[in-house]
Amino acid sequence: MGLKEIRKRRYHIQCLQSKNIDDRMPENDLNTEEDYEEISDTCQLLKGDELEIEVAETKESLWATSIQMFIPFIMAGFGMVAASLLLDKVQHWPVYQKVSEVYILVPALLGLKGNLEMTLASRLSTHANLGHFDNPKMRFNLIVGNLSLILCQATVVGFLASIAAVLLALVPTGIINFRHVLLLCASSVVTALGASFILGLVMIGVILFSKSFSINPDNVATPIAASLGDLTTLACLSWLASTYFNTIEKNVWFSSASIIIALSLIPLWAYIASKEKHSQEVLCTGWTPVITAMIISSIGGLILDYTVAKYKGVAVFQLVINGVGGNLVAVQASRISTELHMKAKLGHLPENMTVCLTPCAAFFDTKETSHASTAWMLLSMVIPGHLIFSYMISYLQAGHTSFTFIFMFVYLTAALVQVILLLYIAQIMILSMWRAKIDPDNSAIPYLTALGDLLGTLLLSLAFEFLFLIGDHDSDVGD
Repeated sequence: MGLKEIRKRRYHIQCLQSKNIDDRMPENDLNTEEDYEEISDTCQLLKGDELEIEVAETKESLWATSIQMFIPFIMAGFGMVAASLLLDKVQHWPVYQKVSEVYILVPALLGLKGNLEMTLASRLSTHANLGHFDNPKMRFNLIVGNLSLILCQATVVGFLASIAAVLLALVPTGIINFRHVLLLCASSVVTALGASFILGLVMIGVILFSKSFSINPDNVATPIAASLGDLTTLACLSWLASTYFNTIEKNVWFSSASIIIALSLIPLWAYIASKEKHSQEVLCTGWTPVITAMIISSIGGLILDYTVAKYKGVAVFQLVINGVGGNLVAVQASRISTELHMKAKLGHLPENMTVCLTPCAAFFDTKETSHASTAWMLLSMVIPGHLIFSYMISYLQAGHTSFTFIFMFVYLTAALVQVILLLYIAQIMILSMWRAKIDPDNSAIPYLTALGDLLGTLLLSLAFEFLFLIGDHDSDVGD
């Protein structure tokens, strides 16, 4: 029995056990007498099939999972390195030099992109694994509804991110430049809208491709979202900010019109999203995670703004360390969420699965319901991944930092600490959300990626501060 057939059979079992088939099965999926006979046969074979399921899932976790995770992880890393090299270049552009608040937008918008695209990937991956994409009509409705949803959320949160950037920049200076406010708002809103549309289409294509080739989209979709997302979003933000900066003095109407047009489309996206029941639910309840995550990422942006002014070498590593941590924890979050959807009803944890995990249990538990093996698999990618990405940065002679042994040791330590904390927090957060009847597909990843941005920026800043204090003898560090 193949993994796809096993998942379908387990899902049919749960449909019968739930005693609410219509709510759990896709529309028109149980139209014939043969469908009901299949479920009855499935229940009679429950005991034997569960053994097959356990064996198949173990094989996937040991072999297919590691391969499916590592290749997209490296691809995502190349995208993050490219984005980091771009940030290393654009930090010298006039708009970044004259309007330093743009730095605050970088983690906020990249985090927003991650929050929206990764939650989109997680939601659609869950639907794909549960067989909802097998119905063409339901597949179309899910795609259109979810794409409209992220466009609506991107526009609103992009606008709020620009306001947050202005307010955070106001704290140390107490001065507001009206033209800079327009520039930040226009750049943020248009970047969020455009990048979300492009990346949303890419994510839908990746999930459809994965399903066609029997690849678990939980392992592939979120890293690929990040591989293209950081570079696309940063390029859009830098180009748009530079364009608005060059025209703001003579053509204020240009940035103002961009803001008005983008905001006027919000009701349209909301109306389309409300027509699909799954996206309608997120449209009503999914704002708190993305807005809270935006605020957390903006605080990370404030730290970046301060740190880049003191240590130029931070820029080229900031997107890499944040992206690696966010990608790995998003994969873990997506996998745990899908497993919960397959094994339990919202509000009830599977047997032998508890919320109050100790750090030892999170990484060393051997129970069937444990995610420790996946956590170790993800953790094992941190050092090799960062070594590869750091070598690429060094080979391309980018950045403002010498790659000494001391620097790499401190940098890798910071990266490991970040991922360990994120993986531990992820298990507690997702299980707590599930028990509280909150769907982690919609809520967990925004919080986790935002925490990844904040932890990554903070730990990287502390690493550079530590290197400077011990006398790294790198003239660019702290210069």
